[in-house]
Amino acid sequence: MRWSGSLVSETYRILTTGGTFLYPADARDGNRSGHLRLVYEAQPAALIVEQAGGMASTGGKRILDIAPEALHQRVPLTSSTEGVSRVEQLYASPEITRHSDAPLFAYRGLLRV
Repeated sequence: MRWSGSLVSETYRILTTGGTFLYPADARDGNRSGHLRLVYEAQPAALIVEQAGGMASTGGKRILDIAPEALHQRVPLTSSTEGVSRVEQLYASPEITRHSDAPLFAYRGLLRV
């Protein structure tokens, strides 16, 4: 795992060396619908990743298929050249959704599988 805290540099790293970018929603107030802004963070990064042959998702829905409802609308983001489908499977798992509304950190979540 590697994290620099910058969507742009992480996207570049993923495109050049592979990997998966995860910035999920979590149960904390203000982060329940994600942290990255859809219009000017998530969708531009998703466009670049998809043009390079990868995928970008909220964990259940393709980022580029989301119609913005507000300028500063926030979404969770998972983008990768190879791993998004695995993350989407984890989000859809009944074992995860049964325990928490934050699949990444749930009892049987992505980081605790």
